[in-house]
Amino acid sequence: MTATAPKTLAERIEDLLPQTQCTKCGYPACRPYADAIAAGEANYNQCPPGGAEGVARLAALLGKPDIPLDTTHGVERARPVAVIDENVCIGCTLCMQACPVDAIVGAAKQMHTVIAELCTGCDLCVPPCPVDCIAMVPVTGTRTGWDAWSQDEADAARARHDRRMARLERERAAAEARASARQAARAAHADQPVPQTPQTPSTQPVAPAATQASSDDPEAKKRAIIQAALERARKKKEEMAKLGAGPKNTDHVSAAVQAQIDSAEQRRRRLGLTEDENASHPGEGDRSDKPA
Repeated sequence: MTATAPKTLAERIEDLLPQTQCTKCGYPACRPYADAIAAGEANYNQCPPGGAEGVARLAALLGKPDIPLDTTHGVERARPVAVIDENVCIGCTLCMQACPVDAIVGAAKQMHTVIAELCTGCDLCVPPCPVDCIAMVPVTGTRTGWDAWSQDEADAARARHDRRMARLERERAAAEARASARQAARAAHADQPVPQTPQTPSTQPVAPAATQASSDDPEAKKRAIIQAALERARKKKEEMAKLGAGPKNTDHVSAAVQAQIDSAEQRRRRLGLTEDENASHPGEGDRSDKPA
């Protein structure tokens, strides 16, 4: 017989939250909000997705009075699902980065789509979209709060969120390891003595000073690599457009939108992610919540 440790108050509070990870409570996810309630730093009526029933559940657990939902954090509503207009989507991946449960599938410069069964209706993908191509569509009719959501759905959303956070931590650690390895390699290269060779007249043409400087300048090399990658992406986008398989509005992107896209691409490069790795990973690990 295996003994299990009793759950902490924060863990029991978290079990009663809908796990939409929407941040409307004022905290970055459901678990930090549960920790804050347990510590007396947050009230138990700040979760709009849980609605009035969610407040009642928490009040019963905490032995406190049933109070109204604090509408400064949002109102109880029918559960929505994000829908992407794929004809307007430009493939910037900003919505994928914002989704807390990996419910959006796509890749850089490719159209994205939402897996409706996995969407928690958190709204977090809407603000970063530079072309306003995401709509939140109510799908539960008059049912709101916990009437529009089930415990099984909440548990599955929490599992996906936890897997996503673990994956992001692995990517961060891997990026730091790669950066440390590059720094160590540069340091080792700098410590090596430069071999002295006899100076003989050369019959080869002398490279321009700018070219010689760029070959010795790591930042210049990096810029050249980025430029080459952008050129490859541009050619690929043109090929996809000829086939009618790419986003349809990438020719006239505003400077502000392009700046957001460039920022996302720079982040991916810093992480060392490939094109395939930019795709979302819904249901990573336990595939039980993956739609058929």
